[in-house]
Amino acid sequence: MSDPEIRLVLADVDGTLVTKDKILTPRAIRAVERLRERGILFTITSGRPPKGMKMVIDPLKISEPIAGFNGGMMVRPDFTVIEARTLPADTARRVIGIIRDHGADPWVYNGNDWIVSKLDAPHVAREQWTVRFPPVVGNVEEKLDQVVKITGVSDDLALMKRLEHDLQQALGDTASAALSQPYYVDVTNRDANKGGVVMALERLLGIPASQMVTLGDQPNDVLMFRKSGMSIAMGQASPEVQKQATHVSTSCEEEGFANGIEKFVLGEA
Repeated sequence: MSDPEIRLVLADVDGTLVTKDKILTPRAIRAVERLRERGILFTITSGRPPKGMKMVIDPLKISEPIAGFNGGMMVRPDFTVIEARTLPADTARRVIGIIRDHGADPWVYNGNDWIVSKLDAPHVAREQWTVRFPPVVGNVEEKLDQVVKITGVSDDLALMKRLEHDLQQALGDTASAALSQPYYVDVTNRDANKGGVVMALERLLGIPASQMVTLGDQPNDVLMFRKSGMSIAMGQASPEVQKQATHVSTSCEEEGFANGIEKFVLGEA
């Protein structure tokens, strides 16, 4: 039997709910159906823009609030905005400068627009394939009035770890900076992080954080692990991330999401 204290499951998307090739498996879909059969609610959070999650929202029939931009924007499944947490324009400008100083490429998410400097820049084509909509090519510093997320992009892992550290040092508690993938550092409003998503859902749904289960695989998921009653790390997560979770499942390539739900939430062998 499932633990009667579990009332909501909150899952990260990339590297958790879907495989590396962004596939939502039939077994993952069935695991969510089984949660609902037990009366357990299910929703998702991601660094993606809200409309970039449509490919999982529809097949999973999600009806609860969804957190895009790592909590920068809470929306309903029809993408109407419940609340948005933006970066002040001067902070956004400073962040773009730090990203450029490190030799990384800045992307700006202004409302629902994803703005890049060059279409052929690293990871742009891959991200477009992932979120299923194209970026706007232009001056990333032109419109900074409704910025919900800035992403620094580079394939140099050591550089990205330095960038994450230096952004955190520069921003202090004025904004949140964390690696969401080895090649992405996401900067959002200080209250727009995955720990904040847990607290927002507690407020919006009236479900205590202690009755929530969170699943993830990246350093930015640790904040929601710490806030929820139970947490499940994917098998491919780093040892540091795994240590912060209550349980560790198999990797996202080995049905880590479904295995985690079946074993630790539904209580099946």
